[in-house]
Amino acid sequence: MKVLTKFLRSAVAPQHFPPPGLPEIAFIGRSNVGKSSLINSLVNAKIAKTSNTPGRTQAINFFEIRWPGRPHPELLFADLPGYGYARVPREVSRTWPDFIEPYLADRPCLALCLCLIDANIPPQKLDTDMIEYLRKTNRAYIVVATKADKVGSRLQASLNALKIAHGVDFVLPYSAKTGLGQDELWKLVRAACTAASRDSESA
Repeated sequence: MKVLTKFLRSAVAPQHFPPPGLPEIAFIGRSNVGKSSLINSLVNAKIAKTSNTPGRTQAINFFEIRWPGRPHPELLFADLPGYGYARVPREVSRTWPDFIEPYLADRPCLALCLCLIDANIPPQKLDTDMIEYLRKTNRAYIVVATKADKVGSRLQASLNALKIAHGVDFVLPYSAKTGLGQDELWKLVRAACTAASRDSESA
């Protein structure tokens, strides 16, 4: 899908968050799960920095997303610090930065959380804890299995294992390398933004 993107700001405290307004899509996952690669593949541009060093992102990075031909941005992407090596919430680690939990728990315009999980490794407890945290905060979320191209013929078995381990009915396989899952993920993102905009208008 063709979109126009722009880096908006980095935030390390709630007062640094953009003013609430546009629907926001949060990208959440363990360090080195491929968040930046997924974001870059979605927008077909290198807007998020990739790194082989786990936990490099220590701020929430916000990006404006605009459809071609539209004068104003339609939504924001929020790239959160990776957990595992990076600092994360108490349900996942006792050292998550103070600004992450208020964002996930209280952000009024957060339309959807994309919980990214590596399809190429066994299910991890940290991911289960993260999903449970999103449930407790009543956040809409989708589990996305990244690096699906590396799994090969084991993909369906891997997806089934992730569903069972994390107690979810749906896991979207995604590959930043091949584009697998890209169109479906955009449909889910746009549907979530449409629903969020409709809810805000009726509130």
